[in-house]
Amino acid sequence: MNRVIHLRSEAENGIFEAASWYENQREGLGHEFLDVVEATFLRIAEHPSQYPVLHRNTRRALLPRFPFGIFFRVDGANIVVLAIFHASRNPARWRERT
Repeated sequence: MNRVIHLRSEAENGIFEAASWYENQREGLGHEFLDVVEATFLRIAEHPSQYPVLHRNTRRALLPRFPFGIFFRVDGANIVVLAIFHASRNPARWRERT
């Protein structure tokens, strides 16, 4: 069953801030980042249980090629994306959003 992805505003802002940063590093890299995020969302929607639970039913999907994790919860037929964080950030920060 494919589920519907819902982004919290903090997660959406994080995605676009990261994409903007990558685009400033090299033209087109921000678009590549967004493509990887979109592909990861599709994998999450298809098989959310393949990703490990880290805290209070919050799961994490790591992005290929980019050092980011997508933190999400499954809520019935919905996937709620809580945050997207760079791997070098303090891991406790995403818990503040749960």
